[in-house]
Amino acid sequence: MFFDVLRRYLLRLGYDVTFVQNVTDIDDRSIRVAQETGEDYRSIVKRNYDSFRDSMKRLGVLPPDVEPYATAYVPEIQEMIRKLVADGYAYATDDGVYFSVKRDPDYGKLSHKNIDELRIGARIEENEHKRDPLDFALWKYAKPGEPEWEFAGFAPGRPGWHIECSAMAHAILGEPLDIHGGGFDLVFPHHENEIAQTEAAIGKPLARHWVHGGLLNFENKKMSKSLGNYEPLHAMLERYDPRAIRLLFLQTGYRKPMNFTEESIAGATSGLGRLIKAYAATASAPAGPSERVDAARAKFFAALDDDMNTAAAVGVLFELIENGRTLEIEGAAVRAFLREALSICGIEDLERPIAAKATVLDEGVVARLSEALADVVRLNGDSPQSAIEQVIAVRNEARKSKNFGLADRLRDALAEQHIVLRDSRDGTSWSIES
Repeated sequence: MFFDVLRRYLLRLGYDVTFVQNVTDIDDRSIRVAQETGEDYRSIVKRNYDSFRDSMKRLGVLPPDVEPYATAYVPEIQEMIRKLVADGYAYATDDGVYFSVKRDPDYGKLSHKNIDELRIGARIEENEHKRDPLDFALWKYAKPGEPEWEFAGFAPGRPGWHIECSAMAHAILGEPLDIHGGGFDLVFPHHENEIAQTEAAIGKPLARHWVHGGLLNFENKKMSKSLGNYEPLHAMLERYDPRAIRLLFLQTGYRKPMNFTEESIAGATSGLGRLIKAYAATASAPAGPSERVDAARAKFFAALDDDMNTAAAVGVLFELIENGRTLEIEGAAVRAFLREALSICGIEDLERPIAAKATVLDEGVVARLSEALADVVRLNGDSPQSAIEQVIAVRNEARKSKNFGLADRLRDALAEQHIVLRDSRDGTSWSIES
């Protein structure tokens, strides 16, 4: 969502923006799930990416200009690998082709990590034959049952994650990119490795600017399947107005970690309601002065110019609408500015009321589920969402083992708390129904 806002603002400023969002459609995880379930890895990737794409559409995220899939760029990937080997930056072993970190004297310049300290903490897996613990795979030779591509001069296999991104970026945009972005967790090793291999192969800087977003916590904890404190985005969109979710994220600066709680989304939903109410109140306002609105507009765009400070920018909007005198005297200007500013933020359809499904969970649901299901589920999360997801996970295991009596009991226990499940090929989603 942040990169969507950045893109919208750059377009508003008059820049010619080409937004590329690449798809890693071959990786170790999809292969592992395919081997565990017997499903084709391409079906697994399609199901998950379709869900992601649908969620982005519901959140108002503009589609990318270019959406390359890694498997469609295998020839370009192989060409880059072949050049790295020929120039001495990479080497082949019995299990694949690796980039030699020692050949890059600037390795670590993005993350500012000490290479010697990293090497001490790193280790080589038993099935790896690389020369240095920090060396990373460019090409992985296929094991029995894994998807593979032919590679002249090397054994059949598949590309490593890092080289996919470098090859696609080079083929589509060339170097240097104006802006390269992602989550903060990608700084090292992914983006560091991208820089090393691209600059070794192409001889130019990979990107002029790097933009990394902070990570998301859920009820003050890092989201984790093992902790049970996570909620799939598609399920969250069943419970909250997508515009409120956007507003919540905008109220935290993009670099900062964000803590998602029931209280915070409730506050964002309330804030969205105030913005919609102010917009509606100015529907019939006549044209008039705009001194206060002009000042607010200047502050709004100054905030975005200051490292995309969306939190301050959104704050300007709330300051403006809370001044009843401004709404009365400058109503038409307020309405036009709200439409302009919120469109940049990706919050549109201001005539549409907040969806009734945007309901806050009753905090007592955890205690009631614990009491009803104490013999089959040990709830180790401290939020209603995590408790519900844990019950759903146990139900999924019960269904997998054909224990349909237990599965029905778990569904009924949730239904008693007005939590309705919907099973589909994409998994199980839930919503609150009164």
